[in-house]
Amino acid sequence: MKLLLQITYNTRWGERLVVVSPGNRRLPMEYCGEGRWRGCIARYLPGREYSYEVVRDGKCVRRERKGHRVVLPENCTAASADVSDRWNDTPSDAPLYSSAFSQGIFARGRHTAASRPVGDENLFVCTAFADVRPDETLAIAGDIPELGAWTKPVPLDDAAFPYWRLALRIDGPFLYKYLIVDRKTLAPLRWEEGENRVFACAATPARARVLASDVPNFQGRRWRGAGTAVPVFSLRSEDDFGTGEFADLKKMVDWAVATGQHVIQLLPINDTTMTGTWTDSYPYNANSSFALHPQFMNLPAAGVPADGEYLRLRQELNALPQVDYERVNREKLRLLRKTFENGGAEILSKKPFREFLSLNERWLLPYALFCTLRDEYATADFTRWGKYAKYDRKALEEYRGKHRREVDFHCFVQYHLHLQLSDACAYAHSRGVILKGDLPIGVSPTSADAWFAPRLFNMDSQAGAPPDAFSAFGQNWGFPTYDWKRMAGDSFGWWKSRLAKMSEYFDAFRIDHILGFFRIWEIPVDSVRGLLGHFSPALPYSSEELKSRGFDLSGGRFVTPCVSERMLDEIFGAYAQEVKSKYVREGRLAASCSTQRKIAARFRADDEHDRILSEGLMRLTEEVLFVEDPRKRGFYHPRIAAHATYAYRSLDDASRRSFDALYDEFFYRRHNACWRDSAMSKLPPLLASTEMMACGEDLGMIPDCVPEVMRRLGILSLEIQRMPKSAGELFADPSRYPYLSVCTTSTHDMNPLRAWWEEDRALTERFYRDVLGMEGDAPDVCTPQICRRILEQHLSSPAMLAVFPLQDWLATDPALRAPDPYGERINVPSNPRHYWRYRMPLSLEELLAQTDFNSRIRSMVERSGRT
Repeated sequence: MKLLLQITYNTRWGERLVVVSPGNRRLPMEYCGEGRWRGCIARYLPGREYSYEVVRDGKCVRRERKGHRVVLPENCTAASADVSDRWNDTPSDAPLYSSAFSQGIFARGRHTAASRPVGDENLFVCTAFADVRPDETLAIAGDIPELGAWTKPVPLDDAAFPYWRLALRIDGPFLYKYLIVDRKTLAPLRWEEGENRVFACAATPARARVLASDVPNFQGRRWRGAGTAVPVFSLRSEDDFGTGEFADLKKMVDWAVATGQHVIQLLPINDTTMTGTWTDSYPYNANSSFALHPQFMNLPAAGVPADGEYLRLRQELNALPQVDYERVNREKLRLLRKTFENGGAEILSKKPFREFLSLNERWLLPYALFCTLRDEYATADFTRWGKYAKYDRKALEEYRGKHRREVDFHCFVQYHLHLQLSDACAYAHSRGVILKGDLPIGVSPTSADAWFAPRLFNMDSQAGAPPDAFSAFGQNWGFPTYDWKRMAGDSFGWWKSRLAKMSEYFDAFRIDHILGFFRIWEIPVDSVRGLLGHFSPALPYSSEELKSRGFDLSGGRFVTPCVSERMLDEIFGAYAQEVKSKYVREGRLAASCSTQRKIAARFRADDEHDRILSEGLMRLTEEVLFVEDPRKRGFYHPRIAAHATYAYRSLDDASRRSFDALYDEFFYRRHNACWRDSAMSKLPPLLASTEMMACGEDLGMIPDCVPEVMRRLGILSLEIQRMPKSAGELFADPSRYPYLSVCTTSTHDMNPLRAWWEEDRALTERFYRDVLGMEGDAPDVCTPQICRRILEQHLSSPAMLAVFPLQDWLATDPALRAPDPYGERINVPSNPRHYWRYRMPLSLEELLAQTDFNSRIRSMVERSGRT
């Protein structure tokens, strides 16, 4: 078939439009004036994808977000088709086009309208519109009998929702409009805004017309929904084995439906098994970015017999108020190994497993080998695996042959985890609920990813975050940073595979620390804390530029700590003389403690004397105003939070003003275009690789380019009342949140409402008066009524999603809230050795039985207009 294409697109001077054919040939288009372009694909196979590009000087300067496909009925005999197209850009309501809505919240399911009978139709109306609820459908009405003469709307086919199609036999021009109608009765619910549309082109049996340029116009129609954030390990049901499991998500879905919610937000669910101890409970330090954690396995569903031993252990572990990470995982793996030995070979021989292995082999086998070697060498640090320290395919094929059963076991576990999570996801879809996952920004340096593909990571650096409300010293996550240039070499294949795996289970995802796609806080490997880090990419100052602004760095000035008597006395007090005699040489730190890693290795963490010396010496290593760029020698970054240093306080007034000026320029203005371009080179291809809805965790030190890029790409922002984004605000106003956002009362890194209320009395008093509008003294505790009022305030916000921690929902009921508000906290970011073990205080079965509470929650949700 021959496609005759026309599209309206306003190019700039020197730019032209080309159409990229299915064979990846770039075909020139003809400009016809007033922004109209014409082109042709001489031999087109219906259903194949083509797209448009803007080129300048022979190079592509802009691509579409999504390509086009022309699908005509099988019995269409037309030899050619005139196609009226439109540029596929990111729509302002982009999240509504994600699988979160097409497969979950707005899923058509069994109610999908049947395609109209197709005979010799010659006009094919194809449009995209997402904000149509399951009990509604998009229709068209016009001034001709075929379109109901304005009185009987004709429904479009939504089999490919949110893309709509209608085939008609029409010979002449007509007026028409789109409208939303009741699915069952076709009664009009809402007509689109604006003047009547005009179709004035002719079509014939030999030359069909495809109208794909329309964008239905329904102003002011904005869906808003509610949800709950809870880690899988925090769930509790009668069928559990001491921790939450994927199977529990079904009961969580039932509770969401009962309370009028559509979203269940989870923490990362990847395998974190490194040491086999409770320190592996940290969900952001996975040993694989693809593998699921065995702790979430429902054992009977994987074939473990529910015998006396199993039932006794289940009762004992499930009665614990918190997760016993070590024992739960040890017993689960023991019982799974026993089951695998008894019947694993049969499972592995069947077609479903073979298909799973074939689809996942690229990551699954390296992961299974990694786990086997980790257990054999009793460490996840692959640099200590002798000849297997580097991934060598030939050597590992031989190793696999000798350890077949152990490697197969790990594949067996992943297969059952996949089945159980897929089942939970399908159940959620069937009830109009979606699962929202979490994409950690980092990858462990002792992970299967780093072992299998070390070229993708900068193993000589550490990722973290600059100082913020969570940590005055910054955060050092210990993860290697990404080699983005190398990753771009294969069009970000690793990232796309990672997101594709996530999309098998999730319809939305939270991008942990989205700033990492703009710039990452990169910390030297010899640092423990984050203050000596720098942004990457960045535009550091040259030594010449700094000299011209009053900072001569020769002799190590301003970049090497200079230790004075005053500093030693103030920092170390009674220990000052000891430090001076043992660890300082001629005003400089001795070589034995010149880096934070050396200091950490030298002193004991459990000894008070050593702790004081260690913290003080680390502070001395940070007594600099500039840090040198590790990859661009002779160029320097201002040290973050340098105003708190003795080095800054010792400057004269003029030098302080000069430093303040370059510091402000560097951190708040110098990099805006650089970081915007950095994000735009990565995020668009990654977001386009799946249909998931993206939400960004955009907290902390936010450059101006971040909200601009997120709006442009349709990424939902994160809004938290106690972390306002406007300068000068103590608390954010939920009534002014943007529509494309997720609002919440707290995150897993913060105290839930009740504990936060008791953190800072003065702050609580301000909140009580200024935000809640109450008089008198604030209560000592956050009462159920106050919690309810805060949640209602958030539910009433314009934000698309209001997702609250389960703890804050439960806090609205005096009988369901946990006795200890401080025991509800999931993580303390300032403590790198925090034990992640919170479990909900009642079972999901008990929660589902709380009809009065559930009715109150549903009423709160419905009154706010979130349906």
